[in-house]
Amino acid sequence: MRSVVATHDPERQLLPFRESLLAMLGIAFVTMLVALDQTIVGTALPRIVADLKGFDLYTWVATSYMLASVITIPIFGRLGDLFGRKPFLIAAIALFTVASVLCGLAVNMLSLVIARGLQGIGGGILIGTVFATVADLFPDPKLRLRWLVFVTSSFGIANVIGPTLGGMLTQMQGWRLVFFVNVPVGIVSLLFVQMFVPNLRPRIARSGAIQLDWLGACVVAVVFGSLQLLIELLPREGISRTTILLFTVTLVCGMTLYFWEKRMGYPVVPVDVLLDRKLAALFAISVLGGFALFSMVFYVPLLFQGGFGMSPHESGMLITPLLLGTSVGSVLNNRIVTRIRRANRLLYIGFALCVIGCLSLVSLTGHEPHPVWMACMGASGLGLGLVATNLTICSQQIVARDHIGAVTALLQSLRIFGGILGTAITGALLGHLYAGSVHRSLDSYQATQWLKSFASPDLLINRAEQSALIERLVSAGHAGDAMMHSARDALVVSIHIGLVVAAMAAFVGLCLAWFVPAVQVVHGEAEGRVT
Repeated sequence: MRSVVATHDPERQLLPFRESLLAMLGIAFVTMLVALDQTIVGTALPRIVADLKGFDLYTWVATSYMLASVITIPIFGRLGDLFGRKPFLIAAIALFTVASVLCGLAVNMLSLVIARGLQGIGGGILIGTVFATVADLFPDPKLRLRWLVFVTSSFGIANVIGPTLGGMLTQMQGWRLVFFVNVPVGIVSLLFVQMFVPNLRPRIARSGAIQLDWLGACVVAVVFGSLQLLIELLPREGISRTTILLFTVTLVCGMTLYFWEKRMGYPVVPVDVLLDRKLAALFAISVLGGFALFSMVFYVPLLFQGGFGMSPHESGMLITPLLLGTSVGSVLNNRIVTRIRRANRLLYIGFALCVIGCLSLVSLTGHEPHPVWMACMGASGLGLGLVATNLTICSQQIVARDHIGAVTALLQSLRIFGGILGTAITGALLGHLYAGSVHRSLDSYQATQWLKSFASPDLLINRAEQSALIERLVSAGHAGDAMMHSARDALVVSIHIGLVVAAMAAFVGLCLAWFVPAVQVVHGEAEGRVT
């Protein structure tokens, strides 16, 4: 185990340049591991569902990961403060890599959802630890920001290559390779962290029993899980015993969480910060931004592949500008924000671009040139990149220094919560609207007996299965091609409505930006002004 020797100025960086570079390479590989997985799966997900069946669990492949992450980020962020971060980094990389193998070996959707949850635990530990490790290595804020560019660049590279790589691997070698590709990245990350990241001693003195909010984490899991089930079942069942029970569980556990978290010194959900009036609009905007982004990341590939019959590779190429735009938006924002009188204006621009991008996607028919699609996706990504970066900047100018860490972590958690809501609500709308539209279409063809064959949109991903069904329909005297075309139209309309909801979320965010206190970031200074 390496010992930390202050051969360089310890007030600025703890290690000499060469050792700092090697340590930061390890951190960069870790961020690439998490970012690559987050972006590569969305493109492959339609093909995964077509292979494993079980479209009713489509949403859970995404939200099981996000739910596990949002719980583990604050818990292991605190454990890293107490015991040092390196042991948790190593354990999380190993867990994430093993879980990736389990995802690649999944035999059904349920096993994939469980493996994704394990991935989420590892990913949450990594996110909750990796950026704090950078702060440990570089006490000087200016120097830390320079090295953070190195880390965020690796995150951006993974965002850019993830969707295209996911589509290419899925089309050429099958979707399982999408998860197995994490293994070499995980092994390289593990080696670099083990060899070059120092095992820093915790700076926080421990006295008495250590308070970790495990109960709060469990209650958060129950609240989010029951809320997602309620969102999924309510359109199908209406008010029933099951939905009433889920509503009751969500409400009771939510109230329990509120009162319990107010008692905790280091809560999973910092209620006092959450209820700060100066920050309320920023927190709501973070939820809405996550809602719009993750709705697009996980359902636009289904629109491309299921609705418009594109290949996974084409779909990945068209999704890439969305994630590239978020990275470009972050970089562009940092260039612009010190040159304008009110940083808040960039929030307006960001959400306006997102609204325009979402509504433009709804207006397209699937026959447009690829650059048109890429422009719409890029506009949405650019806007959401401006929003995400400005949330951090505005919050750090508004709050006191000793609350910056808590507020920044809470913004990230709320963004993930928005993603959970977005994927759950969009998925529930999609399932309900698609089923109703297909039923009406088959009724017009007097072929409702074939409803079971069209019941799940995963049919529209598997071309061999479509051809076989069309042959059976034609043999039975039905217009097979026309019925299949109607099913595609039903899927397109359903996802379009989901995109309209995402645009509405962005528009509400645009309106809420008015209530964010005016912030000016002064060029060349660490401090800004709140007016």
